[in-house]
Amino acid sequence: MSRLRVRHATGYHYGGEVTQSYNEARMLPGSDDGQFVLASHLEISPISSSHGYVDYWGTRVNSFEILTPHRELSLTATSLVEVRREEHRSAPLTWEELARAAQSSVETVEQLQQTVSTEPPAEVVELARAAAADLAPCAAALEVCREIHRRIVYMAGVTGVQSTAQEAWAHGRGVCQDIAHIAIGALRAIGVPARYVSGYLHPDPAFPVGVPVTGESHAWVEWFCGSWHGFDPTNDLPIGERHVLVGRGRDYGDVAPLRGIYAGPFGSRLFVEVEITREA
Repeated sequence: MSRLRVRHATGYHYGGEVTQSYNEARMLPGSDDGQFVLASHLEISPISSSHGYVDYWGTRVNSFEILTPHRELSLTATSLVEVRREEHRSAPLTWEELARAAQSSVETVEQLQQTVSTEPPAEVVELARAAAADLAPCAAALEVCREIHRRIVYMAGVTGVQSTAQEAWAHGRGVCQDIAHIAIGALRAIGVPARYVSGYLHPDPAFPVGVPVTGESHAWVEWFCGSWHGFDPTNDLPIGERHVLVGRGRDYGDVAPLRGIYAGPFGSRLFVEVEITREA
């Protein structure tokens, strides 16, 4: 068990004074299997009224509008989360049984369909089929994710938030978002329902108590092989007590931390800062 305090500050600096903006934030974790939210708060500046709800995919959303002129939009999400992960037990399903189970629920059927972001190139489809050969679904999904980890170099600055799995694969480099998209596309291509997960990762494997560290927004995958199982293909890790889950969806577009529109002729610059402290 671990107890993590996450402080996530983000927003936009505008090139001048904008008159209004309309936004959605997905920055606060929810209680779920394996984690329990002890406290959470979202501070918005300029001050704005905020409407909170849970979206179709089960992610907490804060929707807000600012109708006064402003040069900066700033959000700070602070959460205290108790994390207690249990070891995943593989279900003894055959591929035929998985196909039937996947078609029996909207939750899994929707995670079989590729999106523009996850559509894999032919090379990835062949790689996934080869990695899964002679393996049961759970073991095959794990091997596919590990093979993607071996093939893609983690490197920031090569891709952007709009990059697709095909583009990242062509570069052979990308960030956690790209690696998750490639893995999801590969899993869906062999008939394994897979979904995109956003959250936070404490970056220090030593995981010291009481030491604030610069953390990061993170992305990983969950696949269905009788039950849902999370895995971090960027770091070749099962989801553990250093991971805090915020949202799930078909791809990054469903769980972007902050999105919106504003009125004004100026450009904008995004800023992000994440700090994570293990408290127990």
